[in-house]
Amino acid sequence: MSKENEEFSTEIVQNGESLSFSVRVRPRMPDFLSSVNLKYVKLGYGYLITHRLYLLMMLAPPLLAALVAHLGNFFTWQDLSHHNHGLTEALFISPLFFFLLYLYIDFTPRSTYLLDFACFRPPNQYKVSKAEFIELARKSGNFNDTTIEFKERVLKKSGIGDETYMPKGVFRPGYRTSLKDGREEASMVMFGAVKEVLGATKVRPNDIKILVVNCGILNTTPSLSSMIINHFKLRHDIHSFNLGGMGCAAGVTAIDLARDLLDAYPSSYALVVSTEVVSSSWYTGNDIDMLIPNCFFRMGAAAVMLSNFRLHRWRAKYELKQLVRTHKGMDNRSHKSIHQREDSEGRKGISVSKDVTEIGGHALKANITTLGPLVLPVSEQLHFFTNLLFKKRKTKPYIPDYKLAFEHMCILATSKKVLDEIQKNLELTEEYMEASRKTLERFGNTSSSSIWYELAYLEFNSRVKRGDRVCQIAFGSGFKCNSVVWKALRNVKTPKCSPWFKDE
Repeated sequence: MSKENEEFSTEIVQNGESLSFSVRVRPRMPDFLSSVNLKYVKLGYGYLITHRLYLLMMLAPPLLAALVAHLGNFFTWQDLSHHNHGLTEALFISPLFFFLLYLYIDFTPRSTYLLDFACFRPPNQYKVSKAEFIELARKSGNFNDTTIEFKERVLKKSGIGDETYMPKGVFRPGYRTSLKDGREEASMVMFGAVKEVLGATKVRPNDIKILVVNCGILNTTPSLSSMIINHFKLRHDIHSFNLGGMGCAAGVTAIDLARDLLDAYPSSYALVVSTEVVSSSWYTGNDIDMLIPNCFFRMGAAAVMLSNFRLHRWRAKYELKQLVRTHKGMDNRSHKSIHQREDSEGRKGISVSKDVTEIGGHALKANITTLGPLVLPVSEQLHFFTNLLFKKRKTKPYIPDYKLAFEHMCILATSKKVLDEIQKNLELTEEYMEASRKTLERFGNTSSSSIWYELAYLEFNSRVKRGDRVCQIAFGSGFKCNSVVWKALRNVKTPKCSPWFKDE
């Protein structure tokens, strides 16, 4: 199929007795190969040089090694026996050596380790198939026939399977969102995930110093983070944060915040909880732009235990290597692409623009262009710059092969269409897309926790080996695209508790 046929479609419309010819433009993801914005390349190298004392970390080990080699000339038995000046020089250099070693250990940023994580799987009573979804929506009386037909078409092409989870109370006739329903759903999924991760890591609730919770729509008083503190009786001086309104990308934002807090409080545990409450985001009207979230969002939550104890390197699963956040909120079109509003009848819902795929593509392009210098092999970067400097006019620039930077990718399970577009533009194989597609089919779009269900899929199938790099990419309202890269510190075996175990 030609490029023109992919971007445009034609239709004949009958108005009374006359016929009219129209052309519709299909919103699609931009071609990543058409251009490269050097602003983001420069930004990536800025991160590489300045972020977290990179130069100190690179230069200090060679300097220390040189000192050790030099000291070796004075600490031999022969030198100590026959050359007093050698002993004097050695005694002078030794304090300098230990002082530099202390500076290196003290000023080198502590690594952030992922001890373990857990994804909550709701009880089977919340399972809903696509056919049951449509039948319940029809019986609720909240939607007209046009709306029901639209939902059927969307679900058919969504990539969602028949075993996802939903609070079926949203299908009650005349349903209105309530704090009671929202709190009950949030309590079930959050407490379930936190309980599992505490059991897996053996961390006592009183040892957790930092708590970051993110949920886009439901923001209660007291906050969701306070609900967790109250339920698990966390310490009274805990540093607690509650992120709201940041959409599906908030999970990576929460990791970034937790990392910064760990830098400020060495030798601490940080608990990150990511969720979205379906009963609070459910829309009961008939505005087409506000029905998409109903079709894709499903119940779920993830709890992640982070630490910066140096000795935890030997018990942790992963080490955080890079994290890049891209925000397109300065552009009005991007800012309004996903937003909560009321329809003409005053019913609240999340409106999704028809341009969101294209907008998300631009955000993704900016993010991976910035991420490239941090993760790509030197050979790929040299190839890219050589091509950029000496390429002929009207030829497409060379786009690095990001498959060389990561062994695994967990791309937010938004929809089949979006995943298809990303796979095409980044030239990813089916193996790289498997975790995202399987998660979309089995659990639907669980918003900010989706990327953790995907990593859980990789672990369940024993795909993650020591040294593997895992890239998680998430999109969210604003418009945002965030990415985080983890390095596996050991071979990750199938966990004892996983959402991917089959029902007994």
